[in-house]
Amino acid sequence: MEPRALQRPSGGEPGTPGLRRARLGLPKRHSAAFRSPVPTPKSGQADETSEDSLQLEIQELKQKRDTLDQEISQLMAEGYVVSELEDHISLLHEYNDIKDVGQMLMGKLASIRGVTTKELYPEFDLDMND
Repeated sequence: MEPRALQRPSGGEPGTPGLRRARLGLPKRHSAAFRSPVPTPKSGQADETSEDSLQLEIQELKQKRDTLDQEISQLMAEGYVVSELEDHISLLHEYNDIKDVGQMLMGKLASIRGVTTKELYPEFDLDMND
């Protein structure tokens, strides 16, 4: 089955649309199978190469794991405790939430007064870096 082009009015009778068919696709001389310009390795060679690259990647990941384990041990030796870190992160999230609400309220107040939030900072003894 040959693909059809869109219907378009022909130059025939006024108000009578006609069909105009166009052949879609590549000409026959270009319909040959695609050949990649990149040479493909032989199947045995490809397996060896992928095996080697996987082994190298595994070795690099093991080395990274060992480095991270050493860093963790060093931090624990310096007195850092994971549970304290989790508490600190939780408190930082709470602080950021409260600060966001404060910024929203300052923005609403500035809007009501017709000023910028920057102009409100001195009134509330806030530093611009707060």
